[in-house]
Amino acid sequence: MLRVYNTLSRKKEEFQTLESGVVKLYVCGVTVYSDAHVGHAMSALVFDIVRRYLEYREYKVRHVMNYTDVDDKIIQRANQLGEDPFQLAQRYIDEYDQNLRDLNILPATSNPRATQTMHEIQTMVQGLIDKGYAYAADNGDVYFRVTKDKDYGKLSRRKLEDMQAGARIEVDEAKEHPMDFALWKAAKPGEPSWESPWGKGRPGWHIECSAMNLAELGEQIDIHGGGNDLIFPHHENEIAQSESFTGVPFARYWMHNGMLQLGGEKMSKSVGNLISINDFLAKRDGDVMRMIVLTGSYRAPLNFTEEAQDAAERGLERLKSGLRPALPNAKGLPAGTAAELTAQAESTKVAFTDTMDDDFNTAGALAPLYELVKAINTARDQAAAGEQLAAAQATLRELTGVLGLRLAEKSGSGDAGKFIDLLVEVRDEARAQKLWPLSDLIRDRLKELGVTIEDSKDSTSWRWG
Repeated sequence: MLRVYNTLSRKKEEFQTLESGVVKLYVCGVTVYSDAHVGHAMSALVFDIVRRYLEYREYKVRHVMNYTDVDDKIIQRANQLGEDPFQLAQRYIDEYDQNLRDLNILPATSNPRATQTMHEIQTMVQGLIDKGYAYAADNGDVYFRVTKDKDYGKLSRRKLEDMQAGARIEVDEAKEHPMDFALWKAAKPGEPSWESPWGKGRPGWHIECSAMNLAELGEQIDIHGGGNDLIFPHHENEIAQSESFTGVPFARYWMHNGMLQLGGEKMSKSVGNLISINDFLAKRDGDVMRMIVLTGSYRAPLNFTEEAQDAAERGLERLKSGLRPALPNAKGLPAGTAAELTAQAESTKVAFTDTMDDDFNTAGALAPLYELVKAINTARDQAAAGEQLAAAQATLRELTGVLGLRLAEKSGSGDAGKFIDLLVEVRDEARAQKLWPLSDLIRDRLKELGVTIEDSKDSTSWRWG
């Protein structure tokens, strides 16, 4: 039984979908005004893993991830660069799409954009006005009336009076209440704008997601996801405007990933402590980033350090070692021992599923995979034949694939592998002639290059890591 932690209830709940066998999943995407950073990658990876596991459990997942392609930050950046804001947004969308492919993140079912959802946004704003939940101010803005929504603050567990105590009202403020938020912003000179019943303008940030969600998935969805920095105000305001407009509960489960931290601080553009996805991928394989996410809890903060990246690489090499072929001239295992390896593979599947069913506990799910790798490597060292390893290795490949790991060998390993084979052959000859210093030198220098030599009674093999 799959259980999911729901931010709304602050507890794990049994997972039940609105429609049998179908999951409607909406995840807040990025605002495209600069290079995406590894914090964005973390969130995208978390919900890719969630999606992959749900599909493994035979759900059909309708996954929507939006792009905010009109926003104050986009306009400001475009002005700084002397670039058209729509062209700038498209450039960063293309770049982020490539980032996701490089990280082996499955493409969403749909990627709606704010600029392509303007009719739906305006329809929703007008509907909220008609119901008394919103009002058009004299300055051309339209605001959501928070005092009309009696359970405003239920996701973040904040009380309106406490929020009001920390707010300040400017002399020319057009709001009725300091916590009222903009659904529509009046046009300013030189900014992109659209015609509307309230004058030329553009949408507020929060209404975009509600309108795109409604257009793509309907009035109710199963999971709404995003970083925990979005709980307030973004997701709180989404709930307020969506439920006020439709009159029904918005999302059954609210899932939020923790933040990636660098030097103990949340990674963000405002702080400036950023590592772009492009910079990361120039130095490390995309599986390393995924492995960092897998080894922690998706709800907890993750420290992004060189040590964490190195540990992730070691974990990957350990998993890859279970996919190595049988030793040359392997004679095969006794039937009973081979059957034990097959049984280990089956028990690994059960343990993997049981652990992942506990709120996508990826760190716990890696443990039985490592145990399977240990059993495979032990069998190989005992001269298991390729066909005897095949079933266990297929299980390892299947379950690591559920986590989105590719476990590909390092770039250029084909040509490098031939050269390493030659060095191993030279070393075998040196050992045969009892030239131990030369044998040890080859082994040690290969180790420095990330290649491990493994000697058995009848043969020598090597592996990365």
